[in-house]
Amino acid sequence: MPARSIGNATISFGLVSVPVNLYSSSESKASVSFNMLHKKCGSRLKQQYICPKDDNEVVDRTDTVKGYEFAKDQYVVLSTEELKSLEEKATGMIDVIEFVPLAKVDREYLEKVYYLGPDKGADRAYRLLAAALLDTGKAALGQYAARGQQHLVLLRPLNGVLVMEQLHYADEVRPTTEVTVPEGDVKPMELALAKQLIDQTTNEEFEPGKYKDTVRERVLETIQRKIEGQDITTDIAPESGGKIIDLMDALKASLAATAEADRVEKAPRKGRKAS
Repeated sequence: MPARSIGNATISFGLVSVPVNLYSSSESKASVSFNMLHKKCGSRLKQQYICPKDDNEVVDRTDTVKGYEFAKDQYVVLSTEELKSLEEKATGMIDVIEFVPLAKVDREYLEKVYYLGPDKGADRAYRLLAAALLDTGKAALGQYAARGQQHLVLLRPLNGVLVMEQLHYADEVRPTTEVTVPEGDVKPMELALAKQLIDQTTNEEFEPGKYKDTVRERVLETIQRKIEGQDITTDIAPESGGKIIDLMDALKASLAATAEADRVEKAPRKGRKAS
């Protein structure tokens, strides 16, 4: 079943315009959510706004306003009209500002991903842009206004399709310097073992289909059993292995376990006739 467009836009660079359709790049399976119920009767509870200054008075939504805290317990209030006037006007234009090497864009800037498809009459220009980006190894960096906000976006080719990545702005990304890493040396023998472990568990292809959200599946299965009236007993968490203090011992044990798992996987199954 073909994907359904969620919007339209026009890529603009130089004097070239490419009308495109926007598509979601993924079908998110949201985590299983639970509602808060009254333990006594099982009814779903409602949230309320409470004003602690006015003797915990319950405040109706119509009596609320939005405010920005500029100092401790000090707010500047903005009306609905003022907030509306500050929203970025959606133009439907993806304005390309510059082209940058795709390999130079750090992945921590990535926020969301969309697919772009050519709109009517844009096939030729669309294919040209995708091919040019692929051949040069470049990506188009620009801005796109939607839902009252202006987004930083990156356009790159993927399997003949243009992908639009919504990026974080620089001031939204924390620098790695905020993470403290004590200084120290890497021992050559430990490095060699670590590289050997990486080599043993390396796959030359990225195969996301091999992985599943087993926690979500387990929760849904448990819910279904509860619906069917089955008794649910607490699962016993698997015991963790003994803590290995020495890093060399840990690396050697990991290598041995990986080698054994690989041997078992490649061994002929019981009852299988040799060809």
